Amino acid sequence: MSIISPCFTSVYGHAETEFTVKKSRFITSAAEISTEEEARSVIGRIRKQYWDARHNCFAYRIGDTGFIQKYDDDGEPAGTAGRPILEVLTKSGITNTVIVITRYFGGIKLGGGGLIRAYSHAAVLGVEAAQIADYFPFIIAEAEFGYAFINSLERILPALKVRIIDRIFSDTVCFRLEIPQEKSVQVQADIADLTNGTAVFKEDGNVLVPIIREK
Repeated sequence: MSIISPCFTSVYGHAETEFTVKKSRFITSAAEISTEEEARSVIGRIRKQYWDARHNCFAYRIGDTGFIQKYDDDGEPAGTAGRPILEVLTKSGITNTVIVITRYFGGIKLGGGGLIRAYSHAAVLGVEAAQIADYFPFIIAEAEFGYAFINSLERILPALKVRIIDRIFSDTVCFRLEIPQEKSVQVQADIADLTNGTAVFKEDGNVLVPIIREK
């Protein structure tokens, strides 16, 4: 059986973590985004929240292949903050994600190598603390059938990884379904078999659905 690859992988929702090295406090905020406007909004919110911090460095990747990328050292020596954060995102295979790392300076200089290690470690901690979601292509479809087949369909659809997102009852029953793209043909055939060929099946668009990884 072939393994279906996700369209992309991202942080799901928002996560925050922190650690301290040589009295400098590093707070990592990782958030799911889909546009640069959303990235700027998250960065602005974090900078406002931690307005008294010495630095709020960030990096983000956007797009199925991470083709939109940006990072900022926010006053740290060039190449010691934003780029290491971006490299963690890239190596993790994560896109549609922004990571902002806030640094409260503790009075002890870390040096260029120390800063790179600290920001890299902070970014890794942020990814590890976050929920990670793989986004897969699903088809939205409607199946219309007689009342006699409700129980049979409600029993088999979950086994096919199909989610019933709505039920409409009139003279007939209409299930609005979310179907893994690679299972669409099989699901349509199974519904036809179960309803003795009486069901009316109609596709109604596509959607990317997040499947959250178990930690």
